[in-house]
Amino acid sequence: MPPSSVEICVLLLGVLVLETRHWSARSPTCLAGALQIQHSFACPNRTNNFVVDEVSRKVYLATVNSIYQLNGTLGVEVEKRTGPVEDNLLCHAPQLPQAPCEHPMSLTDNYNKLLKLDRDQGVLVVCGSVYQGFCELRKMENLSEIAVEFPPQGEKTVFPSMLNIAANHPNASTVGLIFKSHGGSTRLLVGATYTGAGSPFFPKNHSKEDLRFENTPEIAIRSLNVKDLPRLFTYDINPSEDNVFKIKQEVKTKNKLNFVDAFMQKTYSYIAINNDAKMGHKESQPNSILARICLDTEENPRKSSSSSGPEIRKLTESYIQMPLQCGSNGNIYNRLLSVYPAEVHAGPDADATEPYLFGVFGKADRKSALCAFRFGDIEEEVRQGRRNCSNSPSSDVQVLDSVIQGSGAACILQKGNLVLQPEQLDCGAAHLQHPLALRRPLRAMPLFEYPGLNSVAVDAVHNHTVVFLGTSNGRLRKLTLWRNLTVAGQWTLKLPAGEPVHHIMTIDPNDKNFLYLMTSHHMLKVKVSDCSQYKSCSDCVGAVDVYCGWCTLENRCTIQKDCAQGPLARCWISMGEGPQQCPSMTLMPPEISLSADIKDMGILINGRVPDLIGSRVECDYGLGVSTAATVHLDSGPPQIQTCSLLPWESYPPIPPGRDHLTVPVAIKVNGTSVVSGSFIIYDCERTGAIYPKTSCVSCLSTRWRCYWDQQSHSCVSSKAESAHNLLENAASCPSLAAMEFPPSPSGMTQDFTLSLNHIEEGEELECDFGTEQRYGAWWLNSSTVQCTGVTLYTTQWSQVYQLVLRRRGYPVKYIDSPEQLEVEVYNCGVGSSDCSQCWGREDQGHLCGWCDNGCRPRDDCQPIRDQCPAPEIHKIYPQSGPVEGGTLLTVQGKNLGRRAEAATVSIGDVPCSLLPERYTVSEELVCVTGRSGYEMMDAVQVTVDQALMGTSKEPYTYLVPKLSSMKPEKGSRAGGTRVTIQGEHLDIGSEVRVMVNGTEECNIIMQTDDTIECTMPAAAHTQTEPVSVCVEFENIPCQSAELSTTYTYEKNPTVSFIKPKKSYLSGGRTITVTGQAFDLVQSVTMDVRDIGQTACTVHSPSMITCSSPAASQSQLAPLLFFLNGVLYTGDSPAFYDGEPGEEEDEPHGGHFVLEYMEDPQFFTANHYIKHHSGEDGLTLIITKGPSDLELAPDEYSVMIGSYPCNISFHNDQLFHCTITGVLSSSESVLPVTVQAGNFHRVIARVQLGGSDMAITVTVVVSCVLLLVCTVALVVYCTKSRRAERYWQKTLLQMEEMESQIREEIRKGFAELQTDMTDLTKELNRSQGIPFLEYKQFVTRTFFPKMCGDYEKTLVQPTYENDGMGPRALPETHPLLQDWQSSSTTRPNMEEGITMFSTLLNNKHFLVTFVHALEQQKDFAVRDRCSLASLLTIALHGKLEYYTSIMKDLLVDLIDASASKNPKLMLRRTESVVEKMLTNWMSICMYSYLKETVGEPFFLLLCAIKQQINKGSIDAITGKARYTLNEEWLLRENIEAKPLNINVSFQGCGMDSLPIRVVNTDTIGQVKEKILDAFYKNLPFSQWPRAEDVDLEWFASGCNSRILQDIDNTTLMEDGRKKLNTVVHYQIPEAASLAMSMKDKRDNTLGRAKDLDTEKYVHLVLPNDELTEHKRHHRQSHRKKVLPEIYLTRLLSTKGTLQKFLDDLFQAILSIPPDRPPFAVKYFFDFLEEQAAKRGISDPDTLHIWKTNSLPLRFWVNILKNPQFVFDIDKSDHMDACLSVIAQAFIDACSVSDLQLGKDSPTNKLLYAKEIPEYKKRVQCYYQQIQDMAPLSEQEMNAHLAEESRKYRNEFNTNLALTEIYKYAKKYRSQVVCALESNPTAKRTLLHHKFEQVIALVEDNIYECSSEA
Repeated sequence: MPPSSVEICVLLLGVLVLETRHWSARSPTCLAGALQIQHSFACPNRTNNFVVDEVSRKVYLATVNSIYQLNGTLGVEVEKRTGPVEDNLLCHAPQLPQAPCEHPMSLTDNYNKLLKLDRDQGVLVVCGSVYQGFCELRKMENLSEIAVEFPPQGEKTVFPSMLNIAANHPNASTVGLIFKSHGGSTRLLVGATYTGAGSPFFPKNHSKEDLRFENTPEIAIRSLNVKDLPRLFTYDINPSEDNVFKIKQEVKTKNKLNFVDAFMQKTYSYIAINNDAKMGHKESQPNSILARICLDTEENPRKSSSSSGPEIRKLTESYIQMPLQCGSNGNIYNRLLSVYPAEVHAGPDADATEPYLFGVFGKADRKSALCAFRFGDIEEEVRQGRRNCSNSPSSDVQVLDSVIQGSGAACILQKGNLVLQPEQLDCGAAHLQHPLALRRPLRAMPLFEYPGLNSVAVDAVHNHTVVFLGTSNGRLRKLTLWRNLTVAGQWTLKLPAGEPVHHIMTIDPNDKNFLYLMTSHHMLKVKVSDCSQYKSCSDCVGAVDVYCGWCTLENRCTIQKDCAQGPLARCWISMGEGPQQCPSMTLMPPEISLSADIKDMGILINGRVPDLIGSRVECDYGLGVSTAATVHLDSGPPQIQTCSLLPWESYPPIPPGRDHLTVPVAIKVNGTSVVSGSFIIYDCERTGAIYPKTSCVSCLSTRWRCYWDQQSHSCVSSKAESAHNLLENAASCPSLAAMEFPPSPSGMTQDFTLSLNHIEEGEELECDFGTEQRYGAWWLNSSTVQCTGVTLYTTQWSQVYQLVLRRRGYPVKYIDSPEQLEVEVYNCGVGSSDCSQCWGREDQGHLCGWCDNGCRPRDDCQPIRDQCPAPEIHKIYPQSGPVEGGTLLTVQGKNLGRRAEAATVSIGDVPCSLLPERYTVSEELVCVTGRSGYEMMDAVQVTVDQALMGTSKEPYTYLVPKLSSMKPEKGSRAGGTRVTIQGEHLDIGSEVRVMVNGTEECNIIMQTDDTIECTMPAAAHTQTEPVSVCVEFENIPCQSAELSTTYTYEKNPTVSFIKPKKSYLSGGRTITVTGQAFDLVQSVTMDVRDIGQTACTVHSPSMITCSSPAASQSQLAPLLFFLNGVLYTGDSPAFYDGEPGEEEDEPHGGHFVLEYMEDPQFFTANHYIKHHSGEDGLTLIITKGPSDLELAPDEYSVMIGSYPCNISFHNDQLFHCTITGVLSSSESVLPVTVQAGNFHRVIARVQLGGSDMAITVTVVVSCVLLLVCTVALVVYCTKSRRAERYWQKTLLQMEEMESQIREEIRKGFAELQTDMTDLTKELNRSQGIPFLEYKQFVTRTFFPKMCGDYEKTLVQPTYENDGMGPRALPETHPLLQDWQSSSTTRPNMEEGITMFSTLLNNKHFLVTFVHALEQQKDFAVRDRCSLASLLTIALHGKLEYYTSIMKDLLVDLIDASASKNPKLMLRRTESVVEKMLTNWMSICMYSYLKETVGEPFFLLLCAIKQQINKGSIDAITGKARYTLNEEWLLRENIEAKPLNINVSFQGCGMDSLPIRVVNTDTIGQVKEKILDAFYKNLPFSQWPRAEDVDLEWFASGCNSRILQDIDNTTLMEDGRKKLNTVVHYQIPEAASLAMSMKDKRDNTLGRAKDLDTEKYVHLVLPNDELTEHKRHHRQSHRKKVLPEIYLTRLLSTKGTLQKFLDDLFQAILSIPPDRPPFAVKYFFDFLEEQAAKRGISDPDTLHIWKTNSLPLRFWVNILKNPQFVFDIDKSDHMDACLSVIAQAFIDACSVSDLQLGKDSPTNKLLYAKEIPEYKKRVQCYYQQIQDMAPLSEQEMNAHLAEESRKYRNEFNTNLALTEIYKYAKKYRSQVVCALESNPTAKRTLLHHKFEQVIALVEDNIYECSSEA
């Protein structure tokens, strides 16, 4: 009867009570993958410092010459360059007023020395190594901006101590700490290494007093209150000496402090220091120091007896230091590398934490260790030290007399015992205000030792301690520590490029699952644990990773916060709880018979599982079927449930050959598998069938219950299945008793008697020996049967038969045989070739005898003679050995005895001891030779049975070996050196070894009688003394000096770098390996991991060359070197006591990477090249494809057939190869092959033609009549060859010219970048970009000159005179002035204008008014533009109303255009509304123009100006060498030589400036460049003109002359006066000139460009073509060439300016997220809405509308007229260049493709290549605008109202209304007529109101007219 559910539960409870488990602690493991790099940022420069903001999660990273602001994923938000800068170590910081420097400045890299965050003040403290350690305060939200300018502008009270804060040398250390003082002010504690005179950081050979550290201390506390600028960075205490720690100058060499870190703990500041002055003296003594200073923080103010509050604590009063010692006697790590304070669980209390200081210490040979110090011990040491100093004499504490505040080396003893208060013990007392030093170090034993550690970070996680260690070879190690701080587990992560880890690491303050660290060129965010790699609970919890735990209900390994049910009880299993808490299950019953009727199964769940009551619990059998589970117990950790079993047919069948099936069971909770197990379904019947020869025993020995039925010979699972008596015990099974039978000869008939157990007598049985023959088994008694007449045969030396007993008639029903019965049968005639072998078989039980010259059974030999012949010796080896003996001598022969005991061996009289274990009967014996006292030779004798003797034919010789020499006698410590040993008899004996130092063996490679070659082992120790090398024979230790020599281990070879680091896929590229001590290297192999190996060649002690193997694909491959067969891993030996082989594939050094790239590409212009045999010389131009391989010319070669082609010219793009001789070959086609290593490629073929003479002779002989044709053919061929040669030469010239153009562009761009960088700096320092004010921008945009002469009548330029001469003031406009009615006007004039304004604010009136005027034929385009602009001014205060008017008028315009050609709408400005749209865009886009586009636009203008001025410019025609416009190109090769002159400007208040001019400049052009240099920081309207200044040259001494364009020295050319130039006056380099203002202007010569070209000339005549006939008749000094050749200069200028143009277009066509263009979005949506209403779906039409409304209407206008935006001078030449740029912008906005050809204008061809990319940008911009969220009318009106408010009262609206009224007056009748015809206007009586306005105003105007 099956058990019930209740029974199962009771049974499971019993199992639970009995079941106990124990968990033993795991040993430390080392697993991979527990750490993951989550984010990384690669830095081009070396990193210095970083800091993490826990609030914003930003990361601030400082590198050499740059600082970065990164987000939480290490993406760049802001980058700011900080260097290089002009600096000198001997100069004061330039921020120091009146501090000139007499030393030369040079570009100096800026290393960041200090980077600290002050969140309370919102500043980032950034200190660099330049400017004597100057610090800046930058904004946290944007570090590119200065938060506080220091020192302030104009500040006079600035001292060097306020500027000199950090160390000023790249290798000098600086640490810092920011804290709040008791008054709430912020302070900065700084420790900086002394770098002044006498230190290794100070410039050598310079004895001048060090200005940098004249008064700068090593440690100081400074003010950091940004609200108190005069005290910023001061020592903030009086006297300041009490707040500084400064080493006396005379003892600075004994106190070289190297600062490691500064940190706070409680209210103390700790500074970790190394005293480098002690390095190298006593490595057993610690050099590490921990200094402590009490900070005067808000939590710990200094108490004062006065009522004024807390007094300021002095640094020197509380300063105390103590040595730190990591390690013990003989193993002290004496240099501190990194520290980290942390609260960890290290005591007996499970929940309590205790503060510890963890430190990484190092010593020589990269050895390093981790130590930990209790802060409690540190504090007690401090207190005890102060007690000793105050009350009792002690050698453990002293006053620091090396510090200027120290009074002596001994403490001052008090009279009587002085009781110090706790605060005095911690922070010093008033009677002892001197810094103290403890002499006795605080000691700690290493927690972990490992090579190359250099950084540490620590965290407490789930009551455990986790330590992160960075290494110098780019590894991050993670250690888990037990509570006793022993290592529980460890993991390793490889970091990028094997770069060393910086000594500062930071755990993410917001998420402790991440660690920030820094390598030399990377910033990394590392995930500290990868729990997902563990797939089971036992692996997860047993991995000893405290971050990971098993999330029970999710069935996965996670960190606790990722477990959704983690906060619930028993849902997350941590490492501390152990694997025994993992969920497990016990099933009852665990095994079920296939025939049993069981419906339910009980399951007991153990481990840490949450309460399952209320959850959906199922049993899943892995078959896609689940059954519901019933939970029976709901209290306590274990839980019992029952599950229904599936029908048996639902389970898979039991596999063949097996008797059971394992069924998996998983408990699912809410659909997730929580715990799994299995139960067994078994079939007893199969059990008996599987093991037929032991069926009963197998049946009754299974772990589940089975029974044996003797009657049916079957195994059953239940007693109910059989009515017979069933056996239950295996001991009662019928079986054969174990027996042994003696061996029997083959073919002998015999009987076998067998004993039986538990079987009834009389049962019919038979014997089975495994042959076809069966033998009857006859009962002898009740327990014995006999197999009779058994005959067995064999043809082998011996054969074993298996004997079994079975029931007769039942082939598979066997009697159980628990032990196999075996019968051995032997054949004497097999394997016995001699007498001794035959008789020797007796020991195996084989009864054989030797007779009739053969081996037979003894029964067949009559009579038997057991005497064998004498032994025969056929061979002995070895045939010689040492006289000491011990040689294993092998003797082979015949009849060498029947057994080992019967044989003896001797060599003459010397015995040889036989080795029985190596004896082979009759055939071979081995013996150990005895000792001989001298050299001898004798035969080997073998004696058998002390009677028969055999003697060898070859003698055995005793010899004395000798060693004469060994080469080489030195090698590397890594081993692998192959040495050759010379001597005598070196190959004697059976075993020869070469021992090194008696312990290591030199591996023998080759051995002869006089030579041994072997490979030396690695040195066991690091000593450099010679070691012994001895040749040993027969394992006998070396005793003879004649067999010994010495060998010296020297320092290992070192590999410094490889070059190149790239290879092409074909391989064969020569890799040069540079290093040291390669003279010790005999063989080198380069192993490119997973690609192949190649042998290398040693060329010198410092150079090895290797050939790269071929690779199949581009990849980065690790590179390994095997020097002398030993893997090179660097020069430092690794040491570690942890798991062996942990990093066998990760050597600590010697890491190199080889990058494989695609094969190089080479091309020729033609694949087939014709060349005629017999012709001299052939030059090929071969083009290189783009590649980063950086191939040098000597790395590739060219072959034409078998002829080498010499490379004569090369650059980055091409090279020329030339054959100077005659090409001749039997082949008609020669391949042109380029070879580079293993790379071979045919890139062209040279076709060789026949000679002309042969052709001519053939033709003449064949047909005289074709002579004329032949001559013509010869002439044609000759000209063809000439043409081909000319083409090749032309192509050569073109290639060289292209190369020159590229070089010119590259150099020009580099120069321009430098100039523009200087310009950008100037913009930052000066007033910035000279933007016009908004009102000037509006008037210039609304009233341009192109719209008529209106502006000329309104614009009134004014000038003022001062000492600098006439200076133009910004232009004024009547619309910008206050409107005042004249004295002749009447009051109703103003009333009329006011009423007119009211009318204009009526939409019906204004629309009708505009339409009425536009219908008049004499209302010209300029009138329409003027009216639109005046309306814009009048309505500027109501832009929302203005916008609605514009939209209504646009709707009318769209209706008119839609009926014709809608694509033409807005194409021109021909209507009022189109000009209104232009003005509206100008108003709305002004802010965007100024804030986003202004800077790149201004930089482009400056770049154009800079580039034009670099070459010659004709002052009269304006043509220049560098331009973008073909019409303004100087088409002659006039070389302009740059010249630097020094110019002073009298009255300008500036020193002289260096000015760069060219020698072809006129004096006027020089003046303009000088004015540009002196006034570049002022708007152009404030510049004097070149005509207003004089330029004076001081040629020599006091002589000077005024320089002018025309004077009495002017030359004549072609009847014209040639303007004087720099070269005309022969002004030398570095000449001194002076400029001054003229007293009065002389009008003798105006501007050069206005001069008459018939009278004056500069560089070229106005039209070369017209005057060519004149130039033809005289000798010209200029070489006339094809003018079009100079068009390439357009490309040069374009390439130089390309970056600036791209930046401008990018700014125009981008959408800043903080400044989205609302007006553009609003208007584009309006256009799309209007198009949709009219059914216009053509996307091109919409594109054209948008283009006409914004890019062409606004941006092109701005691009062509920069004077609308900036206060600059737009020259005619710049205007021409801007026209080309504007045309490119127009083409980019066009929807049609450019159809360009050879006849297209150059100005369009110039940017044809870039236009497609610009088109994509335009389309993307339009799409981005379309994707923006739509603007409501309310939002747009609010935006427009804000624009109106910003510029309120900027314009004279009454004057604008007056000007509009003039149009109303002129077209009065037409306006009235239009108003009367408009029903709405008529209904509101607008025409009457208009008449009233006319009546009011006209009277005044007529009176004014009459009076005039």
